[in-house]
Amino acid sequence: MRSPSEGRRRHCLRQLDAGPLREYFGRPFPSPALDYRCVDYVAIDLETTGLDHRQDQILSVGWVLVRGQRIDLASARHRLLRCDGDIPAETAVIHQITDDEAAAGLRQSRVLRELLGVLAGRVLIAHHAKIELSFLDAACRDLYGAGLLVRCVDTEVLARRTFERRNIPFRPSELRLHSLCERYNLPRYRAHNAFYDALAAAELFLAQVAYRDNGNGFRLGDLL
Repeated sequence: MRSPSEGRRRHCLRQLDAGPLREYFGRPFPSPALDYRCVDYVAIDLETTGLDHRQDQILSVGWVLVRGQRIDLASARHRLLRCDGDIPAETAVIHQITDDEAAAGLRQSRVLRELLGVLAGRVLIAHHAKIELSFLDAACRDLYGAGLLVRCVDTEVLARRTFERRNIPFRPSELRLHSLCERYNLPRYRAHNAFYDALAAAELFLAQVAYRDNGNGFRLGDLL
């Protein structure tokens, strides 16, 4: 996963009209040279009607800030989004969001404005982050005419790197969020809830960096 450059951020800032995405690009990205402990992060999870950002919709977003080496629970948010049409039965049984709840949800524009304000100047944390990145990018393109660039730490990628570096055999199922949380003896939460999965990703991230850190810290760029 290639981390976006400051040059690309400044280019987007120049091209965009006033609005939430331009305000987001107005904040510099955290430098990869920084000690990871000096950076603020936003752990994010999405629940969606499916896995294809070209045709599926975001149903809920959960996020929580990680400041250095501490989770800021006061910052935690869980937002249900308004959904057009019925939720497919095969996904409803997983995330347990009903059609009535989705019909009463918030507009995507309102939630994305709030989320971009939180994410500005911070690093995104997600597990199997390509889902979050693809849906958020598509939403930004739909609403603002330009995609989302963000520095991102993928806890699944960190786990795979650790297994491969240490020559530890693993099955694909062992890279799942809750399997990895169990491996680190972390709390088990309700799966497929955007808030709880965001919190689990934040806790997993802190466990992963604590396992790696010898007390001297390391560069943010080593996580990207």
